[in-house]
Amino acid sequence: MLKKMYFVPLILLMLWGIACTDKDFLDETVTTDLNREAVFADSTYATGFLTEIYRDIGFDTDPDRFSITAFGWTTNFGGLQTASDEARFRRSSTITTDVMFATGTVNPVLVTKDAWEKAYVNIRRVNIFLKYVESSPIVERVKNQYKAEARFLRAWYYGILLRHYGGIPLIGDAIYELEDDINMKRDTYKDCVDYIVSECNDIISLNVLPKRRTGRDYGRISEAACRALKARVLLYAASPLHNGIEDRLAPTQEYKELLGYPDYDKERWRLAYEASRDVIAMNEYTLFVWDRTGSANDDKSEPEKGWGFYAVTSMASDFMNFTVNEYGDYLKGGAFTEIILDKTADKGNARERVYGPPTSGGSGESGYVYKELADAFPMLDGKSIEESAAYDIFNPHVNRDPRFANSVLYDGGYFCTGLNEYKPIRISQGGKDETLDAVHKGTPTGYYVKKTVSRSTCGNSFIGVPQSRPLIRYAEVLLNYAEAANEYYGPDHQDAYTNIYDALKSIRKRAGIVPGDDGMYGLKPNMTYAEMQEAIRLERRIELAFEGHRFFDVRRWKIAEDTDNKMMHGLEITVKDDVDDDGKPIKVKESREFEVAKHVFRPAMYFWPLPYEEVIKSSDLLQNPNYSANE
Repeated sequence: MLKKMYFVPLILLMLWGIACTDKDFLDETVTTDLNREAVFADSTYATGFLTEIYRDIGFDTDPDRFSITAFGWTTNFGGLQTASDEARFRRSSTITTDVMFATGTVNPVLVTKDAWEKAYVNIRRVNIFLKYVESSPIVERVKNQYKAEARFLRAWYYGILLRHYGGIPLIGDAIYELEDDINMKRDTYKDCVDYIVSECNDIISLNVLPKRRTGRDYGRISEAACRALKARVLLYAASPLHNGIEDRLAPTQEYKELLGYPDYDKERWRLAYEASRDVIAMNEYTLFVWDRTGSANDDKSEPEKGWGFYAVTSMASDFMNFTVNEYGDYLKGGAFTEIILDKTADKGNARERVYGPPTSGGSGESGYVYKELADAFPMLDGKSIEESAAYDIFNPHVNRDPRFANSVLYDGGYFCTGLNEYKPIRISQGGKDETLDAVHKGTPTGYYVKKTVSRSTCGNSFIGVPQSRPLIRYAEVLLNYAEAANEYYGPDHQDAYTNIYDALKSIRKRAGIVPGDDGMYGLKPNMTYAEMQEAIRLERRIELAFEGHRFFDVRRWKIAEDTDNKMMHGLEITVKDDVDDDGKPIKVKESREFEVAKHVFRPAMYFWPLPYEEVIKSSDLLQNPNYSANE
């Protein structure tokens, strides 16, 4: 158990650096093969050691997480979005984890081990850092901050393990050596939750971290990140999957304690609510609300509603250059007003390559949006497309929630195709104008992913844009707050900071949805508990799409047997040449919904299987239910 990860040489920890766009903390790395004592005897090396622990943060939600590298060549595949009902995976003869989750064939032998291995490697690095940093000549104040950051990162990686597997081994401050006989058993789900929450509380109580990070330190851990991680973990713990886990999912008492809580307790929702409320009460973050004149289409004179959503989710380079004087309270010290924690990365065009269509130098290899998700985005008045007479299937962006056009590339939607080229993409088939982007040719669903993609570069461009992406946004905190408050108090709850309706309305306002005469942004007034629950779940689905939440949300809500166990669809737009009544040539469009793939979900898949290589190392390491050969 756990031995494979210790094949990383104990005294030869790689401290390679990645040159970052801005001069931020990730620049503070070095390349060396010094032993531990030598590393921590030098403040620069010691700082670089901590920086290396940051390197994998957010790996589990990378859009190309399941890509495979062999013989120096990487074949791109998708991530959690293609393992869920958000997007179709790339067709290939290679068996990847997203394919297994979509087809119901996931198993302990072939499933990726990255969550297990990367998390424990970094947990071990934290323990080494905490043990040896005391002897480092780093200034005491900075050292205390670094220790708090390291403890957060350890809690963060445990959080990744917890939402994948349920209860996992907590190794404390232990540093296992290669020759150690490691034979561990899994700790209970409760113990893991309590540990992560306790670590966050302790870090906060030390009062050594700033409430938020700005300037050169932007990207480092803050007090807000600690509070937001605590809120997320408690939300998961209160959710239906874990809070009174079913017998069919956990057939024994041991499994019940490993995968959740044997008995339901409504008070867990209160704890989740209070944790999210505490982030709001910091009054350090807000949604970035900005309707910019400009760049969504070829009409440069019209303000673009909801541009702030694009700027935050894509971490647009022009947004990063804004000054406080230009945008006042929206920016503080140059940092994003909404992003609590991000995965900092160099400039490039990696996302544009894996998401974009062929004519932009993209491959779509990290997923093609399903019609079910495309249809979930409401209209500009906040109503569903089924309720609106204004919906036009051939112009789906017209009078639509602007998040749709910023998340989904549809036939006629704008995309960067080259230097200073931002133009409509032809996805329809037929006619002399058909391109490699066409449905059934470039995309199997009739859509591509546009969320997080920059408008300033494309897959075949030499221009690099920031590839950083949010890991915790203030919008998520508001949605966590709304969900927990509705579950514990009901839809009409209000406290000194906000209420459920205002939390949802603020997100819809920033999206660009119009308030309407009633000021409800399309939300139904006087909702019941069940109606509010549905509204919150819809808002999470569209606001947080392609950010790694949907895969786990449908599991913790215990609805994956519906959402991920059905036929998924695409949209085919066909263009035909015809003539009008006067004999003039015209183009006629036709649309057809078609079946793309049948998703299969087995109850075992509410949890990931532990990697087979780890389970066989220890007789005490219990595999998750319905994954063992004898089950």
